[in-house]
This record gives sequence, C-alpha cells and structure tokens, in this order.
Amino acid sequence: MTFRARIAVAAAVAVAMTVVIASVVLFFVVRSQLRAPIDDDLQARVQDIASHGVVSVPGAGGKAYLGGVRPEFGNVAGYVQVVKSDGDRLVPLLQNVQLPVSDDAVAIAKGSQGTSWSDASVAGVHMRVLTVSAGPGYALEVARPLTEVDKSLRRIGLFLFLIAGAGVAGAAALGLLVSRTALAPVKRLTDTAERVTATGDLSERIDVQGRDELSRLATSFNSMLAALEESTRAQRQLVADASHELRTPLTSLRTNIEVLASDRALPADERSKLLSDVVEQLGEMTTLIAELIELARAEQQTAEPEDVRLDLLADAALERARRNWSGIRFTATLERSVVRGVPATLERAIGNLLDNAAKWSPERGEVHLDVRGGTVSVRDHGPGIEEEDLPYVFDRFYRARSARGLPGSGLGLAIVRQVADTHGGDVVAERAEGGGTRMTLSLGSPAPARASTSAPSSPLARVDS
Repeated sequence: MTFRARIAVAAAVAVAMTVVIASVVLFFVVRSQLRAPIDDDLQARVQDIASHGVVSVPGAGGKAYLGGVRPEFGNVAGYVQVVKSDGDRLVPLLQNVQLPVSDDAVAIAKGSQGTSWSDASVAGVHMRVLTVSAGPGYALEVARPLTEVDKSLRRIGLFLFLIAGAGVAGAAALGLLVSRTALAPVKRLTDTAERVTATGDLSERIDVQGRDELSRLATSFNSMLAALEESTRAQRQLVADASHELRTPLTSLRTNIEVLASDRALPADERSKLLSDVVEQLGEMTTLIAELIELARAEQQTAEPEDVRLDLLADAALERARRNWSGIRFTATLERSVVRGVPATLERAIGNLLDNAAKWSPERGEVHLDVRGGTVSVRDHGPGIEEEDLPYVFDRFYRARSARGLPGSGLGLAIVRQVADTHGGDVVAERAEGGGTRMTLSLGSPAPARASTSAPSSPLARVDS
C-alpha cells in the first residue's frame, strides 16, 4: 500500500470512528428524549391509580380482578397490573393481557425495593414498564407500548447509518485529495531523485514553494544536489588536471628510460645525466602524487575541529622549513592565537606558504612569518608576483611563466586555499612594499578565549640566522 493510500485510509478510519461514536451518542440522546414523555405518562398514571387505591373485586369463577382502574392511557393503549407478594396478580376486568411478573415486582411487593423501570415484550409488543409499591404486600405495574418510539428510532438509526456511510466515503475521498496535495512535494522529490539516478544529471532541482517542513526538505535536497554537483565537478577537474600534468613527466621519463635501456652506447657523462634526470622526474612525480592525495583527503576531511594554538603550529612548521631550506633566513613574530580547526591541515597550509616563500627567495634571503589574531602572514623578498598572475596563484596546477622552470607541481598554494575554505577563512596574495610577496591566511573567527590564571603571553620574535 502506498503512503498516499495509507494517509487516505487513516483519514477515513479516523472520520469513521468519529462519525460512528457521534451517531451512537446521538441515537441514545434521541432515544432518551423520545422515551421521556412515555416515562412521564407512566408516572402520572401511577400517581392517579395510587390516589384511588387498589381495590380487588370478585369475578366469574371466583377469580379476582382489579377494580376501579381502566388500562388505557386516555386514547393510547396501556396495561395495569397488581402483583402480590406470592406472585399472584390482579388485572382490570377489561384487560385481556397480563404483564409478566418480574423479580423486581415480587421484591417491591415484599417491601425490599422501591421503584423499578424496565422494558418487556408482551404479546410481541415492546413495552415500557414502571413498577412501584402499592401498599404492604402489593406492587403496581403500569406499562405502555413503545411502538411509535421504536418506529421513530428505526428511522433515525437508518438516517444515522446513511449519514455515517456518506461521511466515511467523503472522508476517504477527502483523504485522497489531501494526501495528494500534501504529498505533492514528496512526489516531486521522488521524481527528481529517480531522474538523477537514471540520468546522473546533478543539475536537477526541485521547485520549492512555501515554508513548511516538506519545503524545507526540498530545499535541503536541492542543497545536497548542489554540493554533489560541485564535488563531482571538482573531482572531474582534478582528474583532468592531474592527467594533463602527469602526461609530460611520464612521457619524458619513458623516453629517458627507453634511451637508457637501448643497446646504443652512451658516453658516461650523458648516461649519468639521463639517470639524474630520471631520478629528478621520479621525485617530481612523487611530490605531485603526494599533493594530489593531500587534496583528495582534504576534500573528504572527517576530522573534528578543535581549539588549537595557531602560534604553536606555525612554530612547528617554521622549524621544518628551516631544516628543508638551510640557505634561507627565517624570522617570526608569533602571538598567542587560538582558533578552531584541524591541526594537521593547518600546519600543512602554513608549511606550504613557507616553502613557497623560500622557493622564491634569493640565496640567504629573508622570509618573515607573522601570526596574530587568527591570521598567518608570510612575507618573502623575492621578485614578487606579476599583477596578471595574482588572481590565479591559488588555482590548481597554475604556474606563472616565471615559475615554469622551477621545481613544483602547482598544488601547494591550492592546498592552502582549500584549507582556508574548509575552515571558513580566506587566503590572499599581494605584492609587498619594497619588493617580494606577502600571503595572508585568515581563519575566520578566533576560538572563544578561556579564563586563565597565568599571565598573558607576549609576542614571540624569533630569528634564524
């Protein structure tokens, strides 16, 4: 059964129960109202008979009758009967029907009970019976047919049944209509999901209308599709760029290996140069593949961010840069700075900025690292970046004309930008005053400060000569 059908059935059942309960309550209310005049007549009749007293008169064959009492209720048929404590009964002379003697009537005649209302069937006629005490040893029973009342109740019951049936049918139809309308966004969501599954087209979107829960679900689905589309586009772009970048070193590497493996005699210095080129090309490819893996891991980063000391991470990256670039003079100003982030990726981004600055610095050149307030700034004194290259230096595999003769894959700064994006920050490059380049990594809002009993730390200035 479909969800829409279940909603329609649930609505029909709920309305059916409501209509049935209301019909039953209404039936008994009407029944009580229709019987009320009958009960009033029976009570008036009992009072009238009691005011004259119960008189036993002898009849033919020595049989006693109830004297001075007519069984009719004016123009309406009725029955009167006196029950003795021994179960014997007296009826009016003109009454040819005797009421059944109930246990309540005998109990009232014996004085153990006061009044009793009951229904009885006499000669196939449904009657309402009132039994009261008529003095010691006697109980008076007065009955009146309920024929008209029962006929009216049957008509009313039939009407209520038809009304209930119509209500249930209407509820089922209304439930289908409501479910169709209410689940229209779900149907659009399902249709879109099926089309995306069938075609693989992540550009599909759902037309969102309203602000209810289903509209929010559709909006979330659209956001998910947009994220998937962007992720797929980035993945395809990464594969395409990687294929392009790997093609040239692979071709060169294959050529050199074929030359070395050929039977042609090569001078020792030429063979040594080819071997050196092969080793260098293998190193470049290893670096490229490692950075590609780093990019892929960063895109699927699952580590939870935590409060980290940015200045300590920068100090660790600085020590590593000093070991790798012994010909460069590094200086640093590190202020205590706490941010929310993933320590490993932040340290890698700072290291990439330092490596890039060192690569462009002249021998014994200076690279300055500055950390304060959730911002990392790296300044070199190299030739600087051309204006036309500034907007693209953080793109994957982008290399300026002046950098194409230098080692590198063009992915280091792309990793920096990716780290900035995942941490809600930004990274910019600019030409520095006096020459060189300044790159600034901003990591959004710093982590909230925590109370400390220690004295605040002062900026740490470090110089490596």
